[in-house]
Amino acid sequence: MPPIARRKPAARAHHGDTFLDPYAWMKDKDSAEVRDYVAAQNAYGVRRTAALGPLRDTLFNELTSRIQQTDMSVPTRMDGYWYFTRTREGSQYAVQCRLPIRGEDDWTPPEIDPLSEPGSMPGEQVVFDTNREAEGHDFFQVGGMDLSRDGRWMLYGVDTRGDERYDFRIRDLQSGAELPEVLEGIAGACITPDAQWVFYTVLDDAWRPCAVRRHRVGTPVSDDVEVFREHDERFWLGVGLSFDERNIVIGTGSKTTTEVLMLPAETPEGEFRAFIPREPDIEYDVSFARFEDAGEDGADIPLAVVYHNAFNPNFEIDVIDMRLHEPPYRLGEGVCIAQGSPYGCEQGDRVEPGASAKPIGTAYRNPANPAILQGARGLGIEGIALHRHYVALSYRADGMTHLGVMTKRDAAEDFLAGRPWRFRELLPPALEGDWDVPDSGVAAPAGNSGSLDSDTCFTECFTQHGPSGASDTSGPSGSSADGLPDVTRRLYTIAAGGNPTYEAPRMRYTFSGYTRPGELHEFDPATGEDLLLKRARVLGDFDPRNYLERRMWITARDGERIPVSLVWRRGVVLDHLPMFVTGYGAYEISSDPGFSVARLSMLDRGVLYAVPHIRGGGEMGRAWYEQGRRLAKRHSFEDFVDAVAALQDAGLADPERTVAVGGSAGGLLMGAVANLAPERFAGIEADVPFVDALTSILDPSLPLTVTEWDEWGDPLHDPEVYRYMKSYTPYENAPESPDDPRVSRFPKILITTSMNDTRVLVVEPLKWMARLQAAGVDVIAKIEVEAGHGGTTGRYKQWKEVSFENAWCLRTMGVA
Repeated sequence: MPPIARRKPAARAHHGDTFLDPYAWMKDKDSAEVRDYVAAQNAYGVRRTAALGPLRDTLFNELTSRIQQTDMSVPTRMDGYWYFTRTREGSQYAVQCRLPIRGEDDWTPPEIDPLSEPGSMPGEQVVFDTNREAEGHDFFQVGGMDLSRDGRWMLYGVDTRGDERYDFRIRDLQSGAELPEVLEGIAGACITPDAQWVFYTVLDDAWRPCAVRRHRVGTPVSDDVEVFREHDERFWLGVGLSFDERNIVIGTGSKTTTEVLMLPAETPEGEFRAFIPREPDIEYDVSFARFEDAGEDGADIPLAVVYHNAFNPNFEIDVIDMRLHEPPYRLGEGVCIAQGSPYGCEQGDRVEPGASAKPIGTAYRNPANPAILQGARGLGIEGIALHRHYVALSYRADGMTHLGVMTKRDAAEDFLAGRPWRFRELLPPALEGDWDVPDSGVAAPAGNSGSLDSDTCFTECFTQHGPSGASDTSGPSGSSADGLPDVTRRLYTIAAGGNPTYEAPRMRYTFSGYTRPGELHEFDPATGEDLLLKRARVLGDFDPRNYLERRMWITARDGERIPVSLVWRRGVVLDHLPMFVTGYGAYEISSDPGFSVARLSMLDRGVLYAVPHIRGGGEMGRAWYEQGRRLAKRHSFEDFVDAVAALQDAGLADPERTVAVGGSAGGLLMGAVANLAPERFAGIEADVPFVDALTSILDPSLPLTVTEWDEWGDPLHDPEVYRYMKSYTPYENAPESPDDPRVSRFPKILITTSMNDTRVLVVEPLKWMARLQAAGVDVIAKIEVEAGHGGTTGRYKQWKEVSFENAWCLRTMGVA
């Protein structure tokens, strides 16, 4: 039997409604009673999962046998050094190292033996050995590192509790000595290029970064000066250097409004000024660049690049010629070079009459947009980067990430000519003999003769069986009647990355997929040369062609079409499989494709891996987010349930062998779908779950609460929001007694949480667990005593955790 939690009803009264909470006393996590309860639940969980030991160990051994444990990253040039990280077999953490450049024209990464010892290469210096720094700490998290331009001084922060309050110190990398001043319990910091000043953010009692202070290096912290304070409790702020290191930048913002303040780095004791004053419900960001030698007499053209949603809810990018006049500037000034689709957005009618009522997946065409954006569906503009030799445009379309590139010279010509920029889409290269290239004629790898049957089965399940909620194909084109892709074969995430230096002649980009380990490439837009710098190595007999991935679209109960990604072992017949399904659906965060070594152990055991890309995320742009937040939040839960039901009704997955997994806001999703459709799941793993959302969002003294009103609504002051949240918040809607008819078909529950979590307080999962156990639901928990929202630290510890969690999922699916 599980530990029995004491019931002591406490009344919560708002808007004429009173809720009696029997477990509100668990809010005092430092009390002896709560500590004893946590210890008893952990002991109960250990007893209940003792039989998982052999499977957990097997999964851990499979995981570690596939990972190149002694490895290193590709060196990245910053100022006068090549920086890289080393990992060593048996070590929990990485070691940060560097080598001096061989000259100003040195843009070729040095060749380094990954098996060599850190610091053993001629000229190599160990910058930060996290293993040594973490000695004596059960939890250790680095909260940021910043270096002076000459590479001598390093500012770094660490958290040894998991509460996301960092202690920052300054280290002389020449001598190894540290300066006496310590910036304690702060959120983040940056050091000026000359290492004379540090600007840092402090936290208020609600864990909100609320103010920026200035510290002169070498002086007492007590002499520090506050240079900016954000009084609006909905706003968080941060501080750092601009990309060109010419300005110190304060960014402050809520979920719906942002503002950028700047101060020239050469006058650090000056006053910060807003680049563009904030406007309600307007988000913007700004960066600076130049078109070299493009002006009259070969002069540079200074540019301000503004990313904002003042006129288009899916954002636009404006490039301002700063020769025209001095600051201040206004939103909408300059030349718009890319803008997103307004279709389905709350404010879409401001862009195009009737746009808000159109389906999100309607193809969008705008003559001002580059050719690669024409006809895109769910088009969201995500950012642009202008470097010395190239320009990179990041955007989303059809639920996927995309990357456009062009030379800087062509960009200058297009800008001056007033025409759309000639971006071309950068597509990740296929593997040699890759199965995922349509009509390639490539045979299945040896030992997988049944693979074609599994692919055929996938198509037939959604064309012949005609399950409720599943989309229907219109023919061999692979497109549905509304033009959306019905089945997408290649699923990946692509992004420009690892480009910290403006002068770099070539662009680095990364991509990975569900079946493709991560790769780092270097691309030259001038020549089209694409150089593979590193591919994550998976040891053993791994072959990406042994696995299949597809994205299909199901129709939710309100008619919206929801993308669902599926991954399975090639050769496995898609017939009532055990299914591992995961989702998030909040904060406009997208659940994009990515590789997982741990996932291979599930796929190899015949598990179908599924990701419904539900509303509340950002997969289809801003409208996708808007239709899954505030008074539309139930769409997130309904999309997930409808996607799972479509897969099960099509005969691909078995409800009695389906396990769902989600964390944080995805943990709220898990609690909600368990209440809505318990018969669809055999088990649910809820990690740091936000399951008592209404109680938390009603308390403005808690961390995050006021800032969260833009996401969930304000139930404290708005009765409609209160009633709406009360209708779905998992804790209040969960079974309370064995008489609830849902109990007999309620899924088994595994909860993971941490005592020092400041984002989802531990009281939420504790109360949820107590209520479910009192009703007779099978619930166990694993509660970290020394950790925060992200769980434990150290890669071997994390690998053991994921092996335990996957073992529970597999056993719950009935898979050994």
